[in-house]
Amino acid sequence: MEVRMFFRIFICFSMFVLLSSPQANAQSSEVDTLASWVGLNAPTGHEHLATGPLMDQMNGWSVDRHANMSKTTGTGSPHRVVACGLDAASFAVTQITEDGFLRLHHIGRAPLHPLWSQSHEGQQLRILTRKGSLVGVSAISNGHFGNLHQDEKALIRADDLWIDVGATSAQEVADMGIALLDPVVRHIPPWSYSDEIAGPSAGARVGCAAVVAGAEAEIIGQGTTTWLLSAQSVFNWGGLSSAIVALAPIDELILLDKGQSQRRNEQASGINRNIDKILKYAGVTKIQILAPKVTEPGALMERIKLDEANDLLKNLMSLIGGSSIPPWIKAADTADVLNPKELNKIVTLLDQLAETSAVYGHEGPIRAIVQNQLPPWAKKIAQSDDLGNIWIDVGPKQTKATVFIAHMDEVGFEIEAIEETGVVHLKRLGGVVMSAWEGQPALMQLDAGKGAQSAATVQQLKGVYLNRAHPLEKRPDHVDAWFGMDGTTLEAAGVTVGMAMTGYKEGHRMGRYRYSSRGLDDRVGTTALLTALQEIDPNKLKHRVIFAFSVREEGGLDGATALADRYGSITKRVYSIDTFVSSDTPLESPHFAYAPLGEGPVLRSIESSGMVRPDELDRNRMIAKNAHIKFQVGLTQGGTDGTAFSYWGAPNAGLSWPGRYSHGPAELADLRDITELVKLIRAMAIAQP
Repeated sequence: MEVRMFFRIFICFSMFVLLSSPQANAQSSEVDTLASWVGLNAPTGHEHLATGPLMDQMNGWSVDRHANMSKTTGTGSPHRVVACGLDAASFAVTQITEDGFLRLHHIGRAPLHPLWSQSHEGQQLRILTRKGSLVGVSAISNGHFGNLHQDEKALIRADDLWIDVGATSAQEVADMGIALLDPVVRHIPPWSYSDEIAGPSAGARVGCAAVVAGAEAEIIGQGTTTWLLSAQSVFNWGGLSSAIVALAPIDELILLDKGQSQRRNEQASGINRNIDKILKYAGVTKIQILAPKVTEPGALMERIKLDEANDLLKNLMSLIGGSSIPPWIKAADTADVLNPKELNKIVTLLDQLAETSAVYGHEGPIRAIVQNQLPPWAKKIAQSDDLGNIWIDVGPKQTKATVFIAHMDEVGFEIEAIEETGVVHLKRLGGVVMSAWEGQPALMQLDAGKGAQSAATVQQLKGVYLNRAHPLEKRPDHVDAWFGMDGTTLEAAGVTVGMAMTGYKEGHRMGRYRYSSRGLDDRVGTTALLTALQEIDPNKLKHRVIFAFSVREEGGLDGATALADRYGSITKRVYSIDTFVSSDTPLESPHFAYAPLGEGPVLRSIESSGMVRPDELDRNRMIAKNAHIKFQVGLTQGGTDGTAFSYWGAPNAGLSWPGRYSHGPAELADLRDITELVKLIRAMAIAQP
């Protein structure tokens, strides 16, 4: 035991020294620099989106009419061309439906990885319009409606994707500046961790980083070198072919090809039959192919190690007679998106909550925001328990209570085991839509605390969720994660079984009124309840009201059960502030749960675990009508925190917001519904019991 403890202390100390050393900092800087190249917007045929910003930051380069970007160094013979493919696989808008959805198809040939198209389902995507980038989401079946989709086993193809941009008509889409043939790419930031870089076409983009770095190197010997970031490599190197015609005569071509499962550094007799005749025309007598070794070539999160990238640059310098290995050069940032400038109180709070990760049992970061956002009167009387629930009990204690409850957790994963190799095995927390997490960016919450002990601020470790090696159907049974470290190094970094896992997420406005982020179930409910509290005068509450923020809803209503055990016997009625999972999506049948977004909050009257009595529903309708609140009524699947109180005899009614794509990474709400939901909560709170 003492030896093992000494070993752990030694490893932790070594890890601290390693992570804080100049060498570690230099490595981190290099992977971040290379990740900037992977993050470039340069879909095939639209390479100008990258070359423009790159030209602004680098000297001596020019762009031809085919969007090839080049720089020439040296003079005389021989003439050598060093080229890479700048463009990356993407989609194009091929249909705009009358109700405002987009349909897509690949530009050129898609990557061969079987999950390429599927990795774009249920995610935030970037539509690259002439006016700028807009965020949309790819529709995915509601997680709560899984029983309706259990027979859908085929892998997703490009033709299966529906893109929601927050519009309700083709005219609204046009007003946003979206047009047919606009390119569409996945919306993720440059992604690096440990000693790896990950993202679409990571190997090819590192090749382009090597071309740019090489162009700044000092070359020993005579001759001319043309450094070329070529366009339209997806179309069998069409841009490269055009450049070679203009640059002829050429003696040698060094081509940095896309990432492959095995490193490549060899002479070749040709590239393909279309370009080989152009090479012959230009006089090329020597062709050298360099390609880095990558993991999961062609996947959304294709990944390459820093050592492999450095070896690629070293081998390139060796071929061209470089006197030294030049440093990597950071690429320009092309990932900005257009968001409406006007922000209201609800959006400001929703941004903060939506972009914070807190899965079942690890709600500390959200709990800290809730506590900070409570109005002064509520802070003074707020209570909490060992699980981490927060509640405000206000009004005359001799009366029975009306309870409002929103939950602070979201679906995600928890670490179940860590292999010696560093592969992290996960278990689901809540109704995760598994296919939407596979092969995506991953974030680990470095917080093993549970309940009230979970930390208010949590460091996060970046990694990736792994793909299945040979997927035959859509849904994986489980997903694993990878952080670029073996098990011992993960342990030294503080990683333990029981820590929470989520993914990268951003909150984004879409169209005039829509908002998208992972975890809107129940960040919207939390936002609405907090906003209502900030607008309520406690002196006007003539009866007892309990406003509660619960934990562990997604894993079985644990927090609400504890609150019900405490207050159930004195509760007259309970209102669950939660999602109304709506069939208002292009993938669902409207025969039930049809509550259109933008048409007002929903009196969630029947759900999988219970229903509101007709007399209670009539009362709720009357309160909403008297307050001049536009509302909807409906039945949906799933359960809410109020169920825990119903067994104590308290009617459970949902005060809900209609939402799309439940339990997926890109849930969607309408800000008008949230605004009216706040009014509805206030009206119910002050109504006579």
